[in-house]
Amino acid sequence: MRGRSLLSGALVGVGIAAFVDEMVFHQLLHWHHFYDKASSEAGLVSDGIFHAFGWLAMVAGLFLYADLWRRSARHLTAWWSGLCLGLGGFQLYDGTFQHKALELHQIRYGVDLAPYDWTWNVIAVLLLLVGALLLVRARR
Repeated sequence: MRGRSLLSGALVGVGIAAFVDEMVFHQLLHWHHFYDKASSEAGLVSDGIFHAFGWLAMVAGLFLYADLWRRSARHLTAWWSGLCLGLGGFQLYDGTFQHKALELHQIRYGVDLAPYDWTWNVIAVLLLLVGALLLVRARR
């Protein structure tokens, strides 16, 4: 059941990353919307769809975790590995593909982006490294 524990953790990690991104950068700081190339209304709708995606990942991950718990089949090291891989993978995907390749939005506007981009992506890589190390440990 390591694979299911890993998947559950990854889904929860994606859900947490999406939730923190939405709450902090979209709602509290008002730095950007998920899609910034149209009107504010379109940006708000895109935020809502993004928020729904994040919660869908979270709920699916928690249901999977509950099933693993019920079966006494949880593998906690694999679950934590998945959590870190989900957090880091989402963040790296967001920082490289959405911000740079698709240009859906930037972290912030009207400032030098380099410190923000470096911080965002270095944190993502660190999370991925921790997740990979935990995965190696879980497979022993």
